[in-house]
Amino acid sequence: MFWFLLIAMVVVVAAVTLAVVGGGGDDGAVLPDTEPEHLVDPLPEHRPVARADVEALRIPVVLRGYRMADVDDVLSRLGAELAERDARIAELRTTLEGSRKHLVAGGQGPAPQDPAAHDPATGPSDEEPRR
Repeated sequence: MFWFLLIAMVVVVAAVTLAVVGGGGDDGAVLPDTEPEHLVDPLPEHRPVARADVEALRIPVVLRGYRMADVDDVLSRLGAELAERDARIAELRTTLEGSRKHLVAGGQGPAPQDPAAHDPATGPSDEEPRR
């Protein structure tokens, strides 16, 4: 009985070893080599990134987390988009402040900080204030 178990164990170990090592097929490999998974759904290049683009983005997982190059590419693109938008917001704010100063200096309208000047119903009147 002992010899039967020993021979059966040797046969099983040999079969597993052949399956793992390759078994002598045409190319010597049991499983074909797979291509590494790359970022399939990159952020759009032809338009600004929207929230839906970021939510739909899936970075492939590798053995030890995420592929650093893919994450770096995504973060660089998002950083550039945010910097562009911040610059545009600053530009629009500067333009708005310039327009306000021009209107106030030119006598074209009331100062925007004076809410009573915009609403005639609450503005100053010729009547005496009530006591």
